[in-house]
Amino acid sequence: MTTPRITPTRALLASALATLCMTAGPALAATDSDLPDYVTEEFGHPPEIPTGPVPEDLKLALRISTLSLFQFYWDPDQINALVQVGRSGDPRLAWTISDMMRFTWDPALSDALATTAETLLQIEISSQLPWGEVTDHLIAWDIPAYPGYLEDKRRIFTQFAPAWEPLFVEGQIDWRLVSWGGVQIDNRPFDTTDDLCNCIPAADNPQVTSAAEATWLDDDDIVFGIELNGEARAYPRQIMEVREMVNDTLGGRDLGIPYCTLCGAAQAWFTDDLSDGVERPVLRTSGMLIRSNKVMYDLVTMSVFDTFKGHAVTGPLADKGVALKQATVITTDWGTWKETYPDTTVLAEYLSLGRNPDFRNGRDANGPIFPVGDTDPRLPVHEDVIGVIAPSGQPYAFQRTAAIAALSAGQEVTVDGLTLELVAGGVRAKGTDGADLGSHEAFWFAWSQFHPTTELWPGS
Repeated sequence: MTTPRITPTRALLASALATLCMTAGPALAATDSDLPDYVTEEFGHPPEIPTGPVPEDLKLALRISTLSLFQFYWDPDQINALVQVGRSGDPRLAWTISDMMRFTWDPALSDALATTAETLLQIEISSQLPWGEVTDHLIAWDIPAYPGYLEDKRRIFTQFAPAWEPLFVEGQIDWRLVSWGGVQIDNRPFDTTDDLCNCIPAADNPQVTSAAEATWLDDDDIVFGIELNGEARAYPRQIMEVREMVNDTLGGRDLGIPYCTLCGAAQAWFTDDLSDGVERPVLRTSGMLIRSNKVMYDLVTMSVFDTFKGHAVTGPLADKGVALKQATVITTDWGTWKETYPDTTVLAEYLSLGRNPDFRNGRDANGPIFPVGDTDPRLPVHEDVIGVIAPSGQPYAFQRTAAIAALSAGQEVTVDGLTLELVAGGVRAKGTDGADLGSHEAFWFAWSQFHPTTELWPGS
């Protein structure tokens, strides 16, 4: 009979918590900040931030404290290292503490990490989700990362999922903002839609049916509609909720279609007609998030993409400056879409994996469930907007209800070289020459944080 191992975790961590609280260095004075008033009203003022490299002994302590994150216990050396981090007075280190908090299941360790973060940021955690509250402060205050942060972050994340290793490289991406979304990476080969995985499984070249055959859909079910070169297709939300990514061909064009349930945004990116030598990207869900927006990547080159903006931010495709062009996605109901496009095809029911979820109207009812930091206060965070980039390059957001009401009343909605029009119960933006501008619907918090200079119609 094997004698069970008695780990020192809880007793040692309890002692460490007390030590940290009693012996932490003196509080640093808050600095004057250029942050907007709405940020400091919600989050207060940030602590003083040191500059330059982290001392070698402190870097070592930080790394020692991460080594056993996924083991069953921490030894005294690791606990003492965590105490040393907490006493450093360097708020930049809270980014790594936040990353550790995301992967912590042990309550005692979670408490120790939360106390460390409180000490570093000079805050008092008040919510039941310490990781989210700490990360919100870090984002809202724009606390800089310390030199070498990416290496430490890579170590933490790849301990959990080694398949992430090729994604964690330098690039045009702010790695501070990347967090785990709670699922594994989808790294299945292309066109393996029906292969099982411990991930959110993309659908490649999905099976479709005619509108008449889609008896499983009710007329009031939400669909994401795309029409290209005279060919229309509906992507039901029931399917996109469980797939979150489709690689498809429509109207003779290749598309990558991500749906971020957290952002309420279905987008369509052209994945053909790219620069010479660039193979068609196969878009997949990485299992990671940036400010509650899914992080997608290309399976062919392992290049990470900015899902909201469509350009590659790491890897070979970023080196080549690959930026995908966008097609319009119409968010509407099935009854109106099929009436407008009677010859439409629609994704086959089996792709919903037997589930009929409706996350959109329940899960996020009390605000984003993942950290987003500060949010633009001009609209409620989950207000539906139509987002579009004008020919001038200026981003605009149109409150969906207001835009539909104006258009339905016969008013013209035109600004900066773009015009809105009603299509199949949804809204599309076109240029003065009639060209499609690639608009789509999203939650306000998501559109505004990825386009912080956006102008809000009818006025900001």
